[in-house]
Amino acid sequence: MDDVPRRDDREGDSKALPERIETRATRLLGIRYPIVQGGLARIAGPELAAAVSEAGGLGQIATSGLTDPEALRAAIRRCRALTAQPFGVNLPLGRFDVTPMLEVALEERVAVLAFTAGNPAPHIRRAEGSGAKILVLTAGPELARKAEAAGAHIVATVGYEGGGHIGRGDETTLVMVPRVVDAVRIPVLALGADGVEMGTRFVATAEASAHDNYKRAVCAAGPADTMIIKRSLGQPGRVLISPYARHVAALEAAGAQPEEIVPLVGGGVNHLAAVDGHLEQGFVWAGQSAGLIGDVEPAGEVVRRIAREAAAQLGRLDGMLREPGLATRVGSRASAP
Repeated sequence: MDDVPRRDDREGDSKALPERIETRATRLLGIRYPIVQGGLARIAGPELAAAVSEAGGLGQIATSGLTDPEALRAAIRRCRALTAQPFGVNLPLGRFDVTPMLEVALEERVAVLAFTAGNPAPHIRRAEGSGAKILVLTAGPELARKAEAAGAHIVATVGYEGGGHIGRGDETTLVMVPRVVDAVRIPVLALGADGVEMGTRFVATAEASAHDNYKRAVCAAGPADTMIIKRSLGQPGRVLISPYARHVAALEAAGAQPEEIVPLVGGGVNHLAAVDGHLEQGFVWAGQSAGLIGDVEPAGEVVRRIAREAAAQLGRLDGMLREPGLATRVGSRASAP
């Protein structure tokens, strides 16, 4: 991957790494930095989850792409062998019956259960009393309120520019975040909230199970090199632009029936590109943030760099606001007010 040009701003690397950055999200999840790795279907395995968690964030193991519940059990135990820190299991609703996977995650006493898409309410009820924290990915304040009412402890929100499956509207994260924050009392993971959940950045990491071709494509992409497919199915998702993705979008625009589109956008086709590296024969998920990614790094270094940059910005704001109390929230073990 050395031939990929670097575009990341490395100014933050020279800054001191804070011991912790404390928010409601970090206290709830038991982590040092408010950085959560996204579910990343088929490429977020135990090595990636452990690396993120060991560095102070929250890693997640993807269940999408695992062959059976026992494969998840093995992944959970592998992750525990690599880190003693909390990590989560990501359960995508509506793609397959997640119940057997949920049962394994509960048996293994995973710290965080993350639900994406679909109605999480019955699964949240099943997890009651387990001690697991419940994270729900939402798109907009109404869905966030429903997740909170169902018993979610924390919500993440994704806007139009995000990678993978997004909401059905065109609202960006920058606009959506304050509306979601105002809509619920529980912590929110998103740009500028109680923490951040990141997907595309963790694709281009050493520990991700993505094929090198996928990682190179993410690093080479600009903000305009992504597009939306699956709108006609009511499941819009952002992918890297490719001839294959353009073909799917053209069929949708021409009014192709769902039975013609569904086989072209299934998990097996995504696996062919994302894991096997045949980008010309499938599609890969990516957000517009790909334009900010310049190289493949160890996942732990991604977490540490973001923590350094965040601490530097908090210090800058502290100086601007002349409010010393703000600085006590960085690098201290004391609970924030």
